[in-house]
Parts: sequence; structure tokens; C-alpha cells
Amino acid sequence: MTPRLYIGTCGFSLWYSEDLGETLVRLLSDSGLYSETRIFSLCTHLAAPDELLAGTDSGVHRLNLKTRKWTSLAPLMGPDTNVWSVAQAPDNPDVILAGTRPAAVFRSIDRGRSWKVADADLPKTCPAVLLPRVTKIQFDPADAQRVWAGLEIGGVWHSKDGGQSFQNISKRIGSDDIHDVNIVRNGATALYVATNRGLFVSHDRSETWREVAFPSSWKYTRSVTPRADNSGVVFLCNGDGPPGSTGKLLRSRDYGKHWDDAKLPPDIRSCLWCMATHHSDPNLIFASTALGQYLRSKDGGESWTILSRQLGETRALVWMPG
Repeated sequence: MTPRLYIGTCGFSLWYSEDLGETLVRLLSDSGLYSETRIFSLCTHLAAPDELLAGTDSGVHRLNLKTRKWTSLAPLMGPDTNVWSVAQAPDNPDVILAGTRPAAVFRSIDRGRSWKVADADLPKTCPAVLLPRVTKIQFDPADAQRVWAGLEIGGVWHSKDGGQSFQNISKRIGSDDIHDVNIVRNGATALYVATNRGLFVSHDRSETWREVAFPSSWKYTRSVTPRADNSGVVFLCNGDGPPGSTGKLLRSRDYGKHWDDAKLPPDIRSCLWCMATHHSDPNLIFASTALGQYLRSKDGGESWTILSRQLGETRALVWMPG
């Protein structure tokens, strides 16, 4: 197995590495996607190991990992559609949901050849960023009919019909500025939501919420990521703001009940932003800061190395077996 790391940047398109992040290569415009594209999200699927989906400032694009050529799935969405989140149904890679700015959720059941807009009364304006964006779409891995969408700024929305319609469920969350929504399962399902004002959890499918205590003076949280082995280890990206001037990585060893500092190397220069983990090797984990410092762990998150290359603003990170 040769792990391949993929990095989505805001302004320098997609980069990849075949040596665990030691060297990085950019896909240029002759690959089919403009080399100064803003990439907001990346998506992979176990049933489509030769493909990578990207949500960009020109819609959804699919990369053939063998030929390294892009195909645009954007025309029916509108050529200037900013796609901030992409997700595929866990049981069917043909079912794709794409979250946009301005806020909408598009749904395809034919691998992106056609799209319909989900029935959801999403907000049209908001404070700070002015136009809400769908920052995360999360399918329930055990039930593809259940989907959650997080809006920055616009709360958490829930679908019971595979993304055809959504309802707002965030009345009891302490912020509508939603950065991530993810599921941690230890028998029962825990739904975690990362916000600008802390981390929140629901253990009853979003009927009630409570704030989660963690050891940081900063409330700003960006992504919450279970390690791929479902061993109870969960990571939380944290920092002093967006993009921030420094950050830290928090870790839980008991499915999110308690947290400690993962002790990154010094000289972290912006908020921790996103992570990449894969079931084929749960010990190999990558992390990125908002402004493009990249870190690697080979021991499941016990120790970390800062990689030498920096690329600038980074929104998405995945790794796949080669």
C-alpha cells in the first residue's frame, strides 16, 4: 500500500503526495481544473477507490486518480456555484449531496449527471459572512436516510429521507455558526457539532444538546474527527480564531467524553482546521492548520511531525491507499 495524501487549497487547487507529505505536487490546469481554483471540500468513497470528488468555486468536480484528469459535474448546478461540502451516501457512491454558498443542498442520484435542490428553508443572509454556506454534510454511516448539514452561519439541519429535505434542529445549540458535524458511535450514537463558541453533543438524535468541556481557553473549534479504527480516539481542531495566529489539537480516548491536549510541536501559526484518517491504516493521520501547515502522525496521534512544505489557506485534506 502506498498512501496518497490530497490537499485542497484556496487558490492553488489540488496537491498530492506519494511520500507521506514529504514532497507535494500540484495538479495544473491541463488536468481539467484551473490551477488557481479554490477547493473547499474533498470526498472519497470505499466503493469508488479510483475517484476523488472536490467541492470548488466552480461546482463539483471528479478526479480520476489513475489518469489524474478532472471531469466537471457542475453545469446543471450553475457554472459559478461555490460548493463548500460534498458527501456520498455510505451505501451508494452514486448518491451525492453538495452544499453551497449561498446556502443550498443539491442532490444527485446518478453520480453527478443531474442535480435537484433539496427542500429546505435555509437562511438567505447571515451576520459576518453575509451569505450562509453549507460547511459540512454528514451521512449516518449506519443509516443513509439520515443526513445532517451544518451552516456557517445558519445552524444544523437534519434529513430523514436521504437528503431530499431538511429541517432545522439547532434551537438548543449555543451557536448557529456551524463548522463541522460528525458522528461518534459507541453502541449509541453521539452527534458532535463544532462551532465558534465550543463543541456540542447530542445523544438523542438532536432532541437535546449540551456543551462539551475541553482543556483550552479558546472556544473556537473547527472539525471533530474520530480515528478510523473506532477505538474511542477522537480529535478536535481548536485555535484562537479564524484563521487565528496559533492553535492546538485536542484528543479524546473515550469517544468524546473527556479531552486532553494532543501536544503538537511548537510554532503552530494558525488554527488547526482539518484532518485525514483512513481505516486501512488508522495510525497514519494528517492534520492541517487554516493557513497550510501540515502535520503527520504515524502512531495514531500520540506524536506529531510538522512537514516542511506550506501551501497557504487549506480547507480540505484526505488520504487514500495507492
